Amino acid sequence: MTAQVSTARAADTEGALARRGRLVVGGFYLVTGGTHLGIVVAGTSFYRHFADQALFAFVRHGWSQVFMAAPVLWGLCLFLGEVAFGTMLLRGGRWARVGWACVIAFHALLMLFGFGIWLWAIPALLVLGSLARADWPSLAGPASVR
Repeated sequence: MTAQVSTARAADTEGALARRGRLVVGGFYLVTGGTHLGIVVAGTSFYRHFADQALFAFVRHGWSQVFMAAPVLWGLCLFLGEVAFGTMLLRGGRWARVGWACVIAFHALLMLFGFGIWLWAIPALLVLGSLARADWPSLAGPASVR
């Protein structure tokens, strides 16, 4: 086997893993979007204390004064946003690039809600960033699940 063939197979394997990762993350976002729909239907009081440990007063105040003033509306916005991110990732192509940017930004913004969230967000950002970087070159073309 030549080095060129070895390199091509390694690139194919990496591309397949990146695609699988994108599909898993896309599916995960559809599920988490559905979770927000479930919270809205079951009762939005679940959201009440989410920002209690936020790092900045403007986040705590904004959560209590803006989000909790209309939790059904904002919960549905979270639902729609997460479903949109997941759909973009599942669709592939240029849409997936937007989806990757959105899920990375979403996780970065989650970190404003306190150090406890960092236990999830930092590892998630490392995984998401690695998957996006590996998947990015294959996403230049039209949208399709590759």
